[in-house]
Amino acid sequence: MTLRLLAVHAHPDDESSKGSATYAFYRSLGVEVLVVSCTGGEQGSILNDQLEARHHAERDIAGLRVHEMARAREAMGIDHLWLGYADSGLPPEGEPVALNGFATIPLETSAEPLVAVIRRFRPQVLVTYDENGGYPHPDHIRTHEISMEAYRAASDAERYPSAGEPWRIDKVYYDRIMNTARIRSMLTHLQKAEPESPLIERLTEMLEWMGARPDLATTHVPSSEFFPVRDAALRAHASQVPLDSAFFFWPHELQVAAWPTEDFQLIESRVETTMPETDLFAGVVDDETGVVGAVAR
Repeated sequence: MTLRLLAVHAHPDDESSKGSATYAFYRSLGVEVLVVSCTGGEQGSILNDQLEARHHAERDIAGLRVHEMARAREAMGIDHLWLGYADSGLPPEGEPVALNGFATIPLETSAEPLVAVIRRFRPQVLVTYDENGGYPHPDHIRTHEISMEAYRAASDAERYPSAGEPWRIDKVYYDRIMNTARIRSMLTHLQKAEPESPLIERLTEMLEWMGARPDLATTHVPSSEFFPVRDAALRAHASQVPLDSAFFFWPHELQVAAWPTEDFQLIESRVETTMPETDLFAGVVDDETGVVGAVAR
């Protein structure tokens, strides 16, 4: 049985900041990985002042982001699909999202193509966002909603009968990669190893910005070997990620020593597993070999 992981994201670049080292890790184990981008990021701003393709971005940001996503996909070695919806944008509070934006499409309508993807790809594991979208962007929240709707509908033969044969996903995870425990560990490590480092102030600011978020992660995937892949995938999204971004790019040695995993929260499981986990496929049995999990293969 081929193991398959499906990750559903709101915009191109989300997949690189939220799980790309994990995707590359599982690809190295022979797992098929498919990333779905719900929108094309058409409402995105140019966040990189040194962007070489600035004229392209100003003329056609959506077209540029297609090329950026292709480079990120190649860096990770994964497969990728566009779900085909338009970016809703992030309007000021009280203002409507973009006309015909992803967040405005009825859930019953927008979930159907994702049900078709699930039934065709047949993943055992689904990774998506929590009910707050990781952060309250309307497209991130809608990504959570259609992911959970499609997860439940995909196994029900009476729902979306034209979308393919039913398929039951074994496990659903929320992304918990940007967590306070990770940032606090890097800060503590740096304070001991390099007490004069200018990065200490940046990490302290990040902890203050993140606030008292609870640590909800149940599953810590040992993916540090693939942190350089993650960085390459992030840099592929040059319009959205400055090449010197202190938000993403920390010294590799610091990250490996302080927090060598990417982290997820198991939300629903139809197989038996034990917490904490180090494998998103823990409890998933290969029907052909009897091997449990991806790491044990």
